[in-house]
Formats: sequence, C-alpha cells, structure tokens
Amino acid sequence: MIPVQNISFGAFSPGISGGTVIISENGSRSVTGSVIPFNMGIQYHPAIFEIEAPAGTIISILMPDNIILSGSNGGSVTLHLDKTEPAMPFNTTVSPPERTRVSIGGTLTAGSSMTTAPGTYTGSFSITVNQE
Repeated sequence: MIPVQNISFGAFSPGISGGTVIISENGSRSVTGSVIPFNMGIQYHPAIFEIEAPAGTIISILMPDNIILSGSNGGSVTLHLDKTEPAMPFNTTVSPPERTRVSIGGTLTAGSSMTTAPGTYTGSFSITVNQE
C-alpha cells in the first residue's frame, strides 16, 4: 500500500461545546455539535492510498479504532477512520504495474473551545491490507 494523500479536516473552530468534523470517503465535509467549519483556503480531503495486486484479488483493510492527534499548542483530538471507497471488501480490477486507488474517510472529535487549543493537530496511524 502506497500513501498518496493524508487525511485533512480543513480549518474549523470547535465552538462552545465541541463536536465532530466528518470527511467522507468521497471528500465531502460535514460537522456536528457546535463545530464551525471555515473556508480559509485550507483544503479538506480523505486519505488516499494505492494498492498493487493482481486483478481479481479480494482486498480488506484493518484500521485502528481511535487515533489520538496532538495539537501544536497542546491538547488532543480523536480520529476514527470510517468508510472506504471502494467499499470493503472489494476486488481489484487492474493488474500491476497499475494500482487500485482507495479513499478512507474519518471522523474527528474535538472538545469545546476551552479544551481544544487552536493550532495544527497531527498524528499517524497504521492500517493492514489483507489480500486473498
């Protein structure tokens, strides 16, 4: 699996009580709670990976439950990886050296503006690709 693009939730404020920012596997963004999304030129998009496997290979992906992201000014938020496109499990349709592109969406949970400091939040995660 080759990473092509990191997941990004764009710019937002958690608001008074916090909530979630959701990036779908197709790249749309929605929010819940008191979260206020900003359109400040900071892009939001799903994670994208490419898988190289023979055509017809059945692929399933194991993802971690929750990932803690640390803030550049302190604090933390929680990332939960969600649906994939294509939906799992799926069959690859191309043969190497071509690759199958997989998008993964996620849900970011942020506390209130009192507990979620402004800044950039970063972290990493590992996923496992099963090929049958």
